[in-house]
Amino acid sequence: MSTTPEQQLPRPAGHAAPGTGAAPTGKEPTAKELRSEVERARAELGATIDELTTRLSPGYQAAQLASATRTAASDAGGLLTGDGLPADERRARNVKVLLGAAGAVVLVVTALVVRKVRS
Repeated sequence: MSTTPEQQLPRPAGHAAPGTGAAPTGKEPTAKELRSEVERARAELGATIDELTTRLSPGYQAAQLASATRTAASDAGGLLTGDGLPADERRARNVKVLLGAAGAVVLVVTALVVRKVRS
């Protein structure tokens, strides 16, 4: 008897081979059980799609960016007043990026002012 590649794949304990239709208990699933399983799978898929839609929406992304920027500005203020960097690595990195960007803006503005004054 030959086996298909699907039958050779490891399966979680209690699960029958593909195509056998056997439930983990060894009995054929009833129509009610199958409908229940399909409804549960549809609900999970719907929830996953809703979450992905929310996470990928421009409004959600903008709100996340605004929140991260406010947190970084607050943390940068804390660093400048002597509180030090936050313990969270991501927040500490955001503070460094924000301060670096602010320094770059100051440098560019200074260069433009000096250039304007000399000309």
